[in-house]
Amino acid sequence: MDLFANLALGFDTAFTLQNLLYCLIGCILGTLIGVLPGLGPIATIAMLLPATYALPPIAALIMLAGIYYGSQYGGSTTAILLNIPGETSSVVTAIDGYQMARNGRAGVALFTAGMGSFFAGCVATLVLAAFAAPLSQLAFKFGPAEYFSLMILGLIGAVVLASGSLIKAIGMIILGLLMGLIGTDVNSGVSRYAFDIPELSDGIGFVAVAMGVFGFAEIMGNLEKKGEDEGFLNKMTTMIPTKQDVKRMIPSILRGTTIGSILGILPGGGAALAAFGAYSVEKKSSKYSHEFGKGAIEGVAGPEAANNAAAQTSFIPLLTLGIPPNAVMALMVGAMTIHNIQPGPQVMTSNPALFWGLIASMWIGNVMLILLNLPLIGIWVKLLKIPYRFMYPAILVFCCIGVYTVNNAVFDVYVTAAFGLIGYLFFKLGCEPPPLLLGFVLGPMMEENFRRALLLSRGDFTTFLTRPLSLGLLIAAALLVVIVALPAVKKTREEAFVED
Repeated sequence: MDLFANLALGFDTAFTLQNLLYCLIGCILGTLIGVLPGLGPIATIAMLLPATYALPPIAALIMLAGIYYGSQYGGSTTAILLNIPGETSSVVTAIDGYQMARNGRAGVALFTAGMGSFFAGCVATLVLAAFAAPLSQLAFKFGPAEYFSLMILGLIGAVVLASGSLIKAIGMIILGLLMGLIGTDVNSGVSRYAFDIPELSDGIGFVAVAMGVFGFAEIMGNLEKKGEDEGFLNKMTTMIPTKQDVKRMIPSILRGTTIGSILGILPGGGAALAAFGAYSVEKKSSKYSHEFGKGAIEGVAGPEAANNAAAQTSFIPLLTLGIPPNAVMALMVGAMTIHNIQPGPQVMTSNPALFWGLIASMWIGNVMLILLNLPLIGIWVKLLKIPYRFMYPAILVFCCIGVYTVNNAVFDVYVTAAFGLIGYLFFKLGCEPPPLLLGFVLGPMMEENFRRALLLSRGDFTTFLTRPLSLGLLIAAALLVVIVALPAVKKTREEAFVED
């Protein structure tokens, strides 16, 4: 009964005119920006984060959730129509979705992606509502040592599940951790690594880093790519799937939803791992495995359901433990902190209207997105035909305005530009920015919990090993390292993350 009472509170909060309006604005903005080539959920939220600062906390988080789902839908649109994945999880959708588009079935592919995303989102919302309360009770048993160990597990998970070189991913994590130390030490009040620059006394701006390494860098990287002839977009016929399509897509959507709901909770996992896992399962279990890579509808339905389910269940560790499992949730932590909300189990008890209102808004956002996206497929096709030379300067201007409005400081714009160049260098070197962002967000939290644990144990480092929960998390982290080092697993991992 408590669950139904909490959901009633959530819908009562989310169904106010103000919150519905901001959810709708978030869905529209997220879809509009997310549908642009090269910009996925991370870049979209990073660019639109400043727009939420003047809003009440509940409205701001509901709008960000709408932006998140909208950009997820948009990422699949670019993957299917242009073979340009908006984010990592859309790489899998592009494999068969783009081939369906080239075969004149772009409408069916987009409809399949939309329906799979909607169903998975609704199921994942119920999973989140059901497991949030029990996990919050578990979270109250966490002390500084347990939180430190959990963050270690999350960072190792981010390294293991990053595509590309493990060494590069580790390097990005370490760089992010070091960047998080810049500023004033909270215990001693001593300035660290600020180089006598007054603007760095409070550390590097989170929005400046996120927008630079994702927004600016992705724009520069995409400007290098020569657009293909997209004349086949004009050949798009019906968007209604046949009976055979429906018969094939329904089991894939169900399997993808199950896989995504489970894998989304894992630290360092999220939408990308779920999409890769779902595609592998579909390819092995389908009777039409010979069609994969040539336009199999299962190759769109399964991964799209999985990545959207995982996107929502990844809120579970964020809202119940205060730990972001992936880069997008790291951005959400930044947004919550800016609004003076400490993510963790206390949110459910101290501000239940916000907690359950956010969960209810996820379902509302999914309904809005399916109603928005299906009728607007033709408009997105026309929008994607705008030449890059007109599209990207407008995005850059929008980014600069957004960064400036955070603190009304030109210095932040310079920092964003600098990180844009750094992010572009990472792009050329094949280094992924998400581990850097996770390290940057978790660095100060890890340091604080590490020092607090040592203070409570009077400097005894064995406190991390003598507490059962902390020891279990560290053992899990060690097992991850051992497993990924095995030759067979290493080879499978390299094959899984190849982006053709």
